[in-house]
Amino acid sequence: MPSKPEIGANESGFIIVPVLWIIAALVSLTIIYSLYARETALNFVDHDERLQAAALTESAVELAAYQLTAQADSQPLQGQFSFRQGSATVTAHFRCENSLIDLNFAPQTVLAGFFVGVGVQPDDATAFAERIMAWRSNLRPGSSDSEAELYRQYGRGYGPRHGAFQDISELGLVAGLPAALIDRVLPYFTVYSGQPEVNVLAAPSQVLAALPGLTPERLQTLLSIRANAPQDIMRAQLGMTQSYITLNASRANRVSVAIQFASGRRTQAQIDIFLLPRDKEPYRVLAWRENTPWGSDN
Repeated sequence: MPSKPEIGANESGFIIVPVLWIIAALVSLTIIYSLYARETALNFVDHDERLQAAALTESAVELAAYQLTAQADSQPLQGQFSFRQGSATVTAHFRCENSLIDLNFAPQTVLAGFFVGVGVQPDDATAFAERIMAWRSNLRPGSSDSEAELYRQYGRGYGPRHGAFQDISELGLVAGLPAALIDRVLPYFTVYSGQPEVNVLAAPSQVLAALPGLTPERLQTLLSIRANAPQDIMRAQLGMTQSYITLNASRANRVSVAIQFASGRRTQAQIDIFLLPRDKEPYRVLAWRENTPWGSDN
């Protein structure tokens, strides 16, 4: 009976090498699949939380609109609420738009005073206020545009609008204003108040500090009494500042929404709405901004 041929050392090594390559390939495929599965799971969670955030933000706006219109004869100037839904905690704050500084109507002294209040040097604050005034002011027929040269010096391919700000984000188009400063001050500006006065009952302290004649001492007194003091007593604390303030609510309101998920993800949004009590809808959305900063005095 013929004997089986023996596998030589060279043939044995020839077989082992492909086996090792196959094992290495399988290990690589396993690692790749594990990474793919992990990334797919993370992307799914991210997509799911984005969808939840959009729905929760809309729910917060609906709740804010309800609180603003619940009593037809008494609109709250501001308010705050929070709720939990699934793995998310939602915090919302709303306030009337005239508690903020209107970029289209605020006097130059208020604009400059605001910038000083947030730490800008007085000369720079005055220059920033002038740039804002120039952006929104109409150019007289036949007059030269002196601001256009300034914009060219800053490397801008455009000049000032010479018309109303359409959105607060347009502040970033104004030449000479540092980007870091703009990000910090945007929560205190609006384009939907429609009036130069500021609602003294709901304005953040940073906005009140911009009003001429309101000393730091009077500001602290005002903040401590404005919730409960009679109007005549409160006005007595304002002095010459009275010409810059109002006590009436505006139909335009800003809703700020922050959502915190258990995963650590956090989203923020600002929604400007206009109340329409006798319309087919209780409110209309004027602007919707995602991932926006909150003011420090909400």
